[in-house]
Amino acid sequence: MSATTTTARPAPAAETRIGASDWTAIGTQIRLLVTNPGRLAAARAILESDLDGLDRACSRFRPDSELAALDAADGRWVTLSPLLTEALGVALDAARDSDGDIDPTVGEAMSALGYDRDFALVAPSGPAIKLSARPVPGWRRISLDRGSRSLRMPPGTRLDLGATAKAWAADRAATRIAQRLRCGVLVSLGGDIATAGPAPRGGWRVRVQDVTGHPDDLPAGPAQTVALTGGALATSSTTARRWERGGAVLHHILNPRDGLPAPTIWRTVSVAAADCVTANVAATGAIIRGRAALARFEQQGIPARLVDLDGRVFTTGGWPPVPSGAERDR
Repeated sequence: MSATTTTARPAPAAETRIGASDWTAIGTQIRLLVTNPGRLAAARAILESDLDGLDRACSRFRPDSELAALDAADGRWVTLSPLLTEALGVALDAARDSDGDIDPTVGEAMSALGYDRDFALVAPSGPAIKLSARPVPGWRRISLDRGSRSLRMPPGTRLDLGATAKAWAADRAATRIAQRLRCGVLVSLGGDIATAGPAPRGGWRVRVQDVTGHPDDLPAGPAQTVALTGGALATSSTTARRWERGGAVLHHILNPRDGLPAPTIWRTVSVAAADCVTANVAATGAIIRGRAALARFEQQGIPARLVDLDGRVFTTGGWPPVPSGAERDR
């Protein structure tokens, strides 16, 4: 991935009246901000419609979703909706650009580890399961003709678009809302944050932390507030979406090369980029690459904040430094 212009900086006090709405959808926390409070209801209606379409097309957990129906394709060519075609195209582009760190064919491996339903329904603990290290089928075995919206994949392959779909949806919704309503907008889908239109004076204030939470709540673990004047920011974390089986702690970021949760080197990685898909691919890839990600970010000038298991914070590419003694930003 190419380096991006830094969009994060230390956050000043807010100077613009902002319309805000928070709710839960697609199994995650949604936050919507607009620079014109009078247009908040219309903006929320657009975002809710987008998220409903995303869920119907791309959910791994809805038995009536278009993605779930692909389990019965059995190696045949199938025709996709425009929405799923675009979402899968984004996932395959991410796989290519990340050298395979992000791979949409991890669906079966994820289910085998116990993440086979909406995360709120996953038991936090349970009996031991056999962990078998083996590569996932691999994104290169997916044939997608975007022009005809046709897909073919090996029998038994199950897709999971979780690494890219929310980020893509955030980018798409923010752009659509800004264009339709002619205002500045921030869309956060579980920590995948995209902005569009003019930012408020002082920028969008964003608190970066281990687990996505309401901004009025105290942060869990190391946290920092920054301002986005444009672009996007994404955070990947091994402290969120965790569960235990037989005492073994598992999480949702899998290494496609062995189908197992990536070793927990970083508890949190946050990246600022021109768009949310780019930011999220970089952040998730860093969890998988471990310590090597730090040098890569430094070499490429990628604005990032990485927090290791001991709570030590590393920043690269112009990410704003943490004020001394103020890492737990309240």
